[in-house]
Amino acid sequence: MNLELFVVCLALLIVATLYSTVGHGGASGYLAVLSLSTFGALEAAWLKQYAWTLNLIVAGLAFWHFHRAGHHVPKLTWPFIAASIPLAMVGGYMRVDGVVFDSLLSVTLIWAAYRLYSVKGAMGNTEVDVPGISTALPIGGGIGLVSGVVGVGGGIFLSPILLLKKWASPKAAAATAALFIWVNSAAGMVGAAMSEQLNLELGVLLPFSAAVLVGGFVGSRYGSDVAPQQMVRQLLVVVLVFAAARRMLAMIGLWP
Repeated sequence: MNLELFVVCLALLIVATLYSTVGHGGASGYLAVLSLSTFGALEAAWLKQYAWTLNLIVAGLAFWHFHRAGHHVPKLTWPFIAASIPLAMVGGYMRVDGVVFDSLLSVTLIWAAYRLYSVKGAMGNTEVDVPGISTALPIGGGIGLVSGVVGVGGGIFLSPILLLKKWASPKAAAATAALFIWVNSAAGMVGAAMSEQLNLELGVLLPFSAAVLVGGFVGSRYGSDVAPQQMVRQLLVVVLVFAAARRMLAMIGLWP
C-alpha cells in the first residue's frame, strides 16, 4: 500500500465514522476525500461506483444499529424510498462527466455543507408530524434522481428536510436516512451496471471497504445511543467546502 492510498483510507475511515453517527453512508464525504487526491482526476463513473459501494457498507451498518435501538419508523421511511428507487436507477444509468459532473458535484458538496450547518438548530427533541404520501413521494423521487446522477445516497439531502420540517426526531431521521441511502446506492449501482459503467477494481475496493467497515461500525454504534455532535457537523462542513472549492478551481485551471 503506497502512502497516498494509506492516507486516503485513513480519511475514509474518519468520514465513515463521522457520517455514520447520524445515520449517513458518507458518499458526499468519500467524494470529497477522493476529489482531494489523485483519484479525483478519474472519470465520474469511477468515483460514483466507489461512493455507492462504500455507502452500502456504512449505511447498512448504520441502519442495523439505529433499527436495533428502536429508532426506525417504517411509515416515515417507505414513501420516500418507493419514489426514490426507480429515479435513482435512472440517474445512475445516465452518463454525466466532465464539467457537468464537476459542477453538479461542487454544488452538491456546498449545499450539503450549508444544510449540515443550518440544521444544527433543529436537532432538539420536539414533537414530530409524519408527512403524507403526496408530500413524501415527490421529495423522495427528486432526491433519488439527484443521488443517482451525482453518486450519493441522498441522506445528506433527506435528513435536513426531515429535521427542519419536524417530520422526525433526530434518531428516527438517522434510521430513515440510513435505509434510504442503502436502497438508493443499490439502485444507482444497478443503473450504472445497466449502462455498462460499473467497473470495480478489487485492489482499490478491498482497502477502501476495510476502512469504512471499521469507521461505520464504530460511528453508528456510538450515534445510535448518544446525542448529536455539533463538532462533527462543523468538521464535515470544512471538508465539504474545501473539496467543492478544489473541484471548482480545477475546472478553471487554478488547481492541478
